[in-house]
Amino acid sequence: MANYKYQIRTAGGQVQAGVIGADSVAAASAMLRQQGAHVLSLSALAAGEGQGGLAAKLRELNAGKPTQKHVLDFTTQLAVMIRAGINLRAALDGIAEQTTHPGFREVIMQLKHDVEGGKQFSDSIAKHPKLFNPLYVNMVKASEMSGSFSKMLDRIAAYITQQIETRKMVVGASIYPAIIGGLAVCVTVFLLTFVLPKFAGVFQGKEAVLPWATKFLMGLSAFMVKNWLLLVGTAVVGGGSIFAFTKTELGSFWVDKLKLSIPVVRTMFRSLYISRSLQTMGQLINAGVPMLDTLAITGDISGNVIFQGLWRKVHASVKQGKKITHALQKNPTLPVAVSQMIAAGEESGKLGEVLDEISVYYSKQLKDNIKAVTSMIEPVMILLMGTVVGFIAMAIILPIFKMSQIVK
Repeated sequence: MANYKYQIRTAGGQVQAGVIGADSVAAASAMLRQQGAHVLSLSALAAGEGQGGLAAKLRELNAGKPTQKHVLDFTTQLAVMIRAGINLRAALDGIAEQTTHPGFREVIMQLKHDVEGGKQFSDSIAKHPKLFNPLYVNMVKASEMSGSFSKMLDRIAAYITQQIETRKMVVGASIYPAIIGGLAVCVTVFLLTFVLPKFAGVFQGKEAVLPWATKFLMGLSAFMVKNWLLLVGTAVVGGGSIFAFTKTELGSFWVDKLKLSIPVVRTMFRSLYISRSLQTMGQLINAGVPMLDTLAITGDISGNVIFQGLWRKVHASVKQGKKITHALQKNPTLPVAVSQMIAAGEESGKLGEVLDEISVYYSKQLKDNIKAVTSMIEPVMILLMGTVVGFIAMAIILPIFKMSQIVK
């Protein structure tokens, strides 16, 4: 197989250039025409031009993996094109042509190939679970049965938008404390390993007049300077071990349990998981997805093993013919008020609407909790950093002040 450089005019009138691999010029030309393009020029790639292909590969690697933002853009564009009367195959072809991310473009082309082969769109996207989660797949499957494809895509896009915004808020609330904490550690290490050793000669032989804080810090500084390689290795191994532990089932359980137990952040995380769970459940119920599938998907998407366990218990209870509230009333994970509102929605037959209202309420509460946590952590971190730096500074200044008095 050889590489050929081409220049084409797309169906939209745009001129594009690139490289394609084929067994012959005729095969390459046929492949381009199958994409609906008019071939302007086509020639074998010269040996000296191979670097272009390597550069393209490097750009593809640097592009990274497709994200939920790519899925959101894809869903929004597809909804608009379907609503405009464009058939699914042509819509996928048009979106692929406009997509700049090479990895996601390949996914869209695979979807188009499956649809052309007679597969349902829901079955096609189910082959890419890292991009299209079970909620996406099941809502699309429900729309294929009801004939409301474009409306369902709009609802999916709104859901993804909400989840992306929520994630941004939570990550944003974590960034500032992380930066302040990192700065505090860096400043402390710098003072202990670069500043304090400079005073070792000044304080040598005067240990009797040194306060305990200075003695402690000088000893700690000497130990860190002498054993810095051991300390760095221990930190790397320890950090890697902790990270690996959090990826295990037991580690994931303890991390998720801590999120719901630490006083400062537990309210924020609780609001996050309640909002995510109930919004997912409400969207699936309103889309007409069967209740057992809805509960299973809700547990998988909740994002916390504690909540996942809750929805699995509810799933088992409903599977036995019981109501949703039967399992919720015996579980302290959800507030009593939420369980009561779900019970009211279940009795009235408006469970989907009730869940949407509860999720909206907890989304607003999540925003308030994030603001409260951020405003609370900020002064605490600044105070902690100031205390550490101030302690080190006083440990240096006090003995100098004492020695100056003795000299006088």
